[in-house]
Amino acid sequence: MSTPFDITQIQNIIDTGIPHCAEIGMKVHEMDDDEVIFSLPYQDRFAGNPVNGILHGGIITTLIDTASGMCIYARLQKYLPIATLDLRIDYLKPAIPGEELFTRATCYKTTQQIAFTRAIAYHTDPNDPVANSVGTFMLKSSSGAALNKVTVGEG
Repeated sequence: MSTPFDITQIQNIIDTGIPHCAEIGMKVHEMDDDEVIFSLPYQDRFAGNPVNGILHGGIITTLIDTASGMCIYARLQKYLPIATLDLRIDYLKPAIPGEELFTRATCYKTTQQIAFTRAIAYHTDPNDPVANSVGTFMLKSSSGAALNKVTVGEG
């Protein structure tokens, strides 16, 4: 019997199924029918330039890509293997050194094989984004055996 789909299960996928996301401290803050909000605490090791402390684009990409994938689960209300097909990110301004970074990702359309997402990364105000993103993801990209091992438990 499956358990209700909730934030705890999404966090469990991150903590046990995506080791690099767990290692960097990624957290789920909110979830509704097609949207998630994730956060990433600032760490000096994420700086692209150690002199000014501005976050490297790769760490921002990791946050956006992961949240974008997880918002698909929120929309579908089930787990299935997915793969990023395309992720376009526009970096709008530097991330502020020392500040936590948030990402709001929304799945706005699904077909039988593809899901479409939008996301923004920001510090405190979603209307003042650090980055903007659109993505496409393949649904049912593999058998899902590894994913099922992660999500079977109750978090």
